[in-house]
Amino acid sequence: MTTKFTPDHEWIQLNGDDATVGITVHAQDALGDVVFVDLPEVGKTFAKGEVAGVVESVKAAADVYMPLDGTVTEVNEDLRNDPALANTNPLDKGWFFKVKLSDKSQVDALMDSTAYDELVKNA
Repeated sequence: MTTKFTPDHEWIQLNGDDATVGITVHAQDALGDVVFVDLPEVGKTFAKGEVAGVVESVKAAADVYMPLDGTVTEVNEDLRNDPALANTNPLDKGWFFKVKLSDKSQVDALMDSTAYDELVKNA
């Protein structure tokens, strides 16, 4: 599986035409303690860059953007019930939703971990 990153601080783990989406460690650090997540509806289709969810913390609220065109196939009910998973395990158990990709060629525009680390370092 390949993991890519967006400039909006989402990660996407690719597995064929399917992908899992969450927020990065940098995003959860910036937000602070996550207290609520608004996850997308299963079956809803989003274009790349559309707001697919919201994460709220004690400090702020932030949109979660769809990294690639696709249809939501599953949401993380554990995260809905325990939003702190976004802080304690953002790259694994704190995932937000899963997507069936519409246009896998869009993956090429996403950053690898080296490029994302450089983005965060220069932020």
